[in-house]
Amino acid sequence: MISITSTGSFKNTEAFLRKMSTGDIYSTIVSGAEAGVRALAEATPLESGLASDSWDYEIERSGKAVTIKWTNSDVENGFPVAIMLQLGYGTGTGGYVQGRDYINPAMKPIFDKIAADVWKVVTSA
Repeated sequence: MISITSTGSFKNTEAFLRKMSTGDIYSTIVSGAEAGVRALAEATPLESGLASDSWDYEIERSGKAVTIKWTNSDVENGFPVAIMLQLGYGTGTGGYVQGRDYINPAMKPIFDKIAADVWKVVTSA
């Protein structure tokens, strides 16, 4: 037989759980997602035209996980322009246009800020 005895108050634990259940953490996620859209739009090479204005985001909640997906709706000939700019692409005449890593440098500070903001919400509950 296992027996557990507790004395004292669970006030702090209950307050923490109440705060986490209100979804305060999700407002941090939304602001981070919006900041990501701005960072991606600013970092997208200007000569791409529509690609910089085509960034958006989706937030999916599934069980204990929250996922931010940044999307770009600019597609040419069935291929996403943002990916072509990032990774490079072949031309119709047999040439190749070198990609430019603009997404990762733009998003690193956003990822760091989202992590810091979420941690602040969790530790201040």
